[in-house]
Amino acid sequence: MRNRDKRLAALELLDAGERATRHGWVLDAQATAAVQNSVERVAGEGLAELANRETRAELSALHSRPVRWAARLSPHGRDALLYARAAPLTVPAPNQPAPGEQHVHLRPAQMDAVRRFVALASDLATPPADGLAERVRAADFSRTDNRWQLCLTPQQIASVAYGLYLYRLTCSEAEANRFARDYNVIYRQHPDTGVPTALSLPSPPGPARVPDVRTVQISSRRESHRETGEDTGETADLPGRLDD
Repeated sequence: MRNRDKRLAALELLDAGERATRHGWVLDAQATAAVQNSVERVAGEGLAELANRETRAELSALHSRPVRWAARLSPHGRDALLYARAAPLTVPAPNQPAPGEQHVHLRPAQMDAVRRFVALASDLATPPADGLAERVRAADFSRTDNRWQLCLTPQQIASVAYGLYLYRLTCSEAEANRFARDYNVIYRQHPDTGVPTALSLPSPPGPARVPDVRTVQISSRRESHRETGEDTGETADLPGRLDD
């Protein structure tokens, strides 16, 4: 089973277990050792929350027995699961640039992922940036370049990175990695806190393509010795990369 399939299976187990309880925690009695290991792995990605000692004590009192392990989905985990269950959407429309936006060209697979993300806006814990849905609907397709053309603000570009992060967790890494190479921003776990966030990658030589994305800047010293991969979707300098 591929890593993304294992990830989704763990998220589905947590969701099903939470629905069966009033307090929203999946307890040790509900999860085998193998399930607990899978959940702890997605917790390490910021997609689940493990109960601390105080919470376990409260659960123990509630159930009149010792509770040594409990877990539940994190907001990012809920978004990833919701995204995985959603059907891809395609709604082509003409594109018109707006002041203060930057040209962004997306491959068809990337655009499908972003449309899916935008369609879930009202249900996600981290919704798309303001105006992104309108810019996606106004995108224009270039048959010559085989790219969808949009004009986005830095905040919307960071939001696209989050949509591709959800796609990466549930479908494929290639789209997020290519976007990171093209626009120097990717959604990953913060290197210090471990919380998923938008990370600004060091720009290659030449004009910066995404100025001021208002995200966390990864130390160029830590990244200077790494190089990006070819157009296969593999990217060597992306922080916290997970195997597909």
